[in-house]
Amino acid sequence: MAWVAVAVAGAGLVGGYLAADSAKDAANAASNAQSNASAASISEQRRQFDAVKELLKPYTDAGVGALTYQKDILGLNGNDAQMWAINNIKNSSQFQELNRQGQDAILQNASATGGLRSGNTQKALSQFSPALLNQLIQQQFANAGGITTLGQNSAVMAGNMGQNSANQIAGLLQQQGAAQAGNYMAQGRADAQMYNGIASSLGMFAGLGGFSGGYKGF
Repeated sequence: MAWVAVAVAGAGLVGGYLAADSAKDAANAASNAQSNASAASISEQRRQFDAVKELLKPYTDAGVGALTYQKDILGLNGNDAQMWAINNIKNSSQFQELNRQGQDAILQNASATGGLRSGNTQKALSQFSPALLNQLIQQQFANAGGITTLGQNSAVMAGNMGQNSANQIAGLLQQQGAAQAGNYMAQGRADAQMYNGIASSLGMFAGLGGFSGGYKGF
């Protein structure tokens, strides 16, 4: 009977709407799941980078301090800083002890050879301390250079990790964008299918005379 066809058309309308709504819910769920997974990955990437950067911080800080110390020794930070660096070495326990031992050795050698009061002995004593100080300055500069290099390498490592992390985060953000775009497209397809279904059902209903009074189902 004709009323069966009308019922079928009505069921098509309802079914099309429910199917479209279900498809959109599924698309939302899938998009949210992928977006949440990407967000969690981004958070972990940032957490790991911050953790590594914190581990490298003592080395990078030491490198900065060592570089400043080298510049002090060279006078690049001004005369006052250079004088402080040199006096710091001169007043150190290391210099004082090595200077004492060196002068004692010179005096003992002069005493053993009978030249304790000779001009050569006095000359050796006067030259020993400046030579020792110069040697220790060069040694301190070289030692600081090792720490400077360590800090530089740590900074480069942190920079490389930061770049890698940024690249991975960019990829994850693209995945989030793709998930959202896919969601919009899926919802658009669901809406299009629903509207096509509505148009088809209305066409069927019109064919039965539902809009012209020609329907004789009862």
